[in-house]
Amino acid sequence: MLKRVGMFLFCCTLLFQHFFVGKATAAPVELNFGIISTEASQNLRAVWQPLLDDMAKQTGLKVNAFFASDYAGIITAMEYNKVQLAWYGNESALQAVNRANGQIFAQVINADGSGGYYSHIIVPANSSLTDIQGMLKNAATLNFANGDPNSTSGFLIPGYYVFAKNNVDPKAIFKRVITGSHETNALSVATGQVDAATCNSEVMRALKTTHPDQLAKIKIIWTSPLIPGDPLVWRADLPQNVKDKVSKFFLNYGQNEHEKEVLANLGYKGFKASSNEQLLPIQQIALYKEKTGIEASTSLSAEEKKKQVAALDAQIAEISAKLDAKAKAGQ
Repeated sequence: MLKRVGMFLFCCTLLFQHFFVGKATAAPVELNFGIISTEASQNLRAVWQPLLDDMAKQTGLKVNAFFASDYAGIITAMEYNKVQLAWYGNESALQAVNRANGQIFAQVINADGSGGYYSHIIVPANSSLTDIQGMLKNAATLNFANGDPNSTSGFLIPGYYVFAKNNVDPKAIFKRVITGSHETNALSVATGQVDAATCNSEVMRALKTTHPDQLAKIKIIWTSPLIPGDPLVWRADLPQNVKDKVSKFFLNYGQNEHEKEVLANLGYKGFKASSNEQLLPIQQIALYKEKTGIEASTSLSAEEKKKQVAALDAQIAEISAKLDAKAKAGQ
């Protein structure tokens, strides 16, 4: 009898250890957070790591910063589930949604409370260039630094408003075209390595702290319409309980002095809920740009051009209807 009682208690102990002790020591869910290369990785790590550390503490998740040399590296990493969360620009977020099972869940709120930022064309402060028309007129003598092809403010927006609307291709009109991050482009202009470049208002603001001496050597000759604030994207197949933890963390972040300081270093006031509908204006511009390219094509027949343009016009009309509905609803 005593042997049976002892065996029973031994089995109970094993069950307790399996269900309770085992669960308590289980490894936390691990997430890689992708950070697009708007500037040098060491600068980005310095401002993002404190927030990621706070996310790990508050959610119980293991959070790793993930960097790549270009935007495509983060998009591809998300596509192959090497990255589960990421901070993107709108154009790179569009690629992540289309290619990498991405889903927007939040949007940054800038330090000034605004929900967006601006694309710029910048030139050296002592340049004779004062506007876009002057730049385009003298393009054959100028070296130009474009942005990453997946950058909203460095490529898509200036590509549409500055180049497509003026029916020109930067690769065809400038003396030389190179590609760089926003920070690299800005510093290349400041040091006279290029004559003009794309950049954005977020990096121009960051330069006030990181390179104030170089910022004084730059002037802006073009500013875009407001671009929606940077989105945060997760893979749509993340477990719902993980999504709930991550969403709660970001939407409530910034409640104490420490969190406010972390946000200030990022140039943010906080985060607000968002969705893929944030990308509608970006989709519209991308489609317009694609339409312009088709219309200018010399390799397509008139019939094929007409067919492709009609398909794009239908997509543009659909997006316009959605944007009109949102405007009427005050969104």
